[in-house]
Amino acid sequence: QVQLVEPGGGLVQPGGSLRLSCVASARIVSFNGMGWYRQAPGKQREVVAGITRGGSTYYASSMKGRFTISRDNAKNTEYLEMNSMKAEDSAVYYCNAHSQFMDYWGKGTLVTVSS
Repeated sequence: QVQLVEPGGGLVQPGGSLRLSCVASARIVSFNGMGWYRQAPGKQREVVAGITRGGSTYYASSMKGRFTISRDNAKNTEYLEMNSMKAEDSAVYYCNAHSQFMDYWGKGTLVTVSS
């Protein structure tokens, strides 16, 4: 069973930056892709960003230009660099990895943007 662990959440001030990590228990090159999702209180889970096996990236429109997704295959780790953060970025952030037949999720990490 693949496990995804997301250290790195916490409190950040508006306009600040935070980097999330997602450490996989399997070789991430075996996945078709990985991504980040988030869920704010009272809202549905939404996609934040994704990265394919080939390295192509995509972002939700509200995160484009502020967030950067990347990965380190040697460390089996995916990252989400978040800059110019806003209060509306506060949410539980979830790491996702998917193969042809399986979808894996981390337990989530809380990010709070507040002064």
